[in-house]
Amino acid sequence: MMPPAPTEVEGHMKITIIGAGYVGLTSGTCLAELGHHVTCIDMNEDRVARLRAGEVPIYEPGLQELMASNIQAGRLLFSADTVDGAADADAVFIAVGTPSLADGDIDLSFVQDAARGIARVIKPNCVVVVKSTVVVGTCKALREIIAEERGALDFSIASNPEFLREGTAVRDFLEPERVVFGSDDPRACAVLEQIYQPLADRGVTVMRTSNANAELIKYSANAFLALKIGFINDVANLCEQVGGDVSAVAAGIGLDTRIGSAFLSAGPGFGGSCFPKDTRAFAATGRKHDAPQGLIETLIEGNEARSRMLAERVLRELGSKANGATIAVLGLAFKANTDDIRDSPSLAIIPWLQKAGCRIKAHDPKAMTEAAKQLDDITFCDNAYDAARDADGVIVLTEWDEYRHLDLAKIAGTMRGALLADYRNLWLPSDMTDLDLTYLSIGRPTVSRASAAVQVAKPASRTVERAMTATSSAG
Repeated sequence: MMPPAPTEVEGHMKITIIGAGYVGLTSGTCLAELGHHVTCIDMNEDRVARLRAGEVPIYEPGLQELMASNIQAGRLLFSADTVDGAADADAVFIAVGTPSLADGDIDLSFVQDAARGIARVIKPNCVVVVKSTVVVGTCKALREIIAEERGALDFSIASNPEFLREGTAVRDFLEPERVVFGSDDPRACAVLEQIYQPLADRGVTVMRTSNANAELIKYSANAFLALKIGFINDVANLCEQVGGDVSAVAAGIGLDTRIGSAFLSAGPGFGGSCFPKDTRAFAATGRKHDAPQGLIETLIEGNEARSRMLAERVLRELGSKANGATIAVLGLAFKANTDDIRDSPSLAIIPWLQKAGCRIKAHDPKAMTEAAKQLDDITFCDNAYDAARDADGVIVLTEWDEYRHLDLAKIAGTMRGALLADYRNLWLPSDMTDLDLTYLSIGRPTVSRASAAVQVAKPASRTVERAMTATSSAG
């Protein structure tokens, strides 16, 4: 027997999103932009009220404008009432948080609670879609939970992992490289095909697979990308010891189409809401199923040690002057174009410097409010120049574009000391030869005042530098 047809095979779908956080809000807004009728449900009534007023509680370029246009068009609603919001939906997407547990595994309690909350509400033949990042086997477990609560198996369950990068999430959803969904139920696949038909019509690859495969694809993708970051950072360490230039090395290996240049930008390590959590969960899953992920285990250890290593590099340069030194930190978010500081290198490097007696001034275009909630005894400044004024050292931790265009001579002139630690490789060592600075970067020659009169090699051209500006985070 053929599976029942979707409610609106030829039309737009009625979709409910459980969770109006980063993933839920972005996904819901973009699904509405595709023409579907979307209701985002969140238990936080204050958040719902702000969203109804058109206020976006996160910084994500383009999201506020897109949300406002779809609210005005009547395709995007917000509610704190699960019963009212989910009862008539063709598909209910679960997009709630999955925080890390102490052993690296993830806490599925919010996902399970969401499943229980909709179990008795959804109409027959509704498709429950897990958008949250979950370990393999979660869809199978949720199916049992909903069936037990509902007393029936008249629904379908599917996995539809998100591949959104903070800072480019709207574009990533509307212009994706691929859409992946998995289900062991043909009807669920038919509904998801209908939901994503507007993207398929634009030529986007839509991959249909099983629940388990879809769950594994998300974690495997993020783990592999994190491995590329960890690898190039290890290469950078080697370059620093042998006189190489990691920018040139990365550009050279990235020309191999089997490797590619993305995620080969050396820096202070990966952070954010995805890579640290997902690599830990992937490793925990391997241990649980007696299939250890040794590469990922080693990667995690190296990434967690990197912040301390980079902080100690600054302290070595300061020497006996470290205790009482003023350090300006430029960039607090884990990457540019977001206010997210989760697992940001700044959260580890700043306390380590403070422990050594350093005073911290800081600037970030978007993340200072969030940083103030987690970092103590910091002077926040209105701009990079105010942060650098009278500082003994400046450290760049986030690759904001406005930092690339700073007047370095002005920075040097306003500082008390002369240390510039560029941990995002925003500039070339050769740019520093006329400045009275000691310039540290990642995997490239150090330029010191003592060697300023010596011609500094320029192994990486500006063309190569531009080629190496690929973003270093996703998911």
